[in-house]
Amino acid sequence: MVEKFAEKRAALKGAGEWQALDQLPKNSSKVRLKNRCQLTGRPKGYMRFFGLSRVMFREMALSGKIPGVKKASW
Repeated sequence: MVEKFAEKRAALKGAGEWQALDQLPKNSSKVRLKNRCQLTGRPKGYMRFFGLSRVMFREMALSGKIPGVKKASW
């Protein structure tokens, strides 16, 4: 949604039309962009390298769905 409204938002900011800018969806603002799990959409516990939340990462790693990841035990 950020990419979709980027040009329109920039044009309205440049023109100083604040009323029209308020009419755009709030989630189209770049400030509101947040990392989320690709499978569940969970915003907390996000692991950037895998693009998953910690819960889904653990489930997938234990079931062997993430190559090269295994449970450590010593």
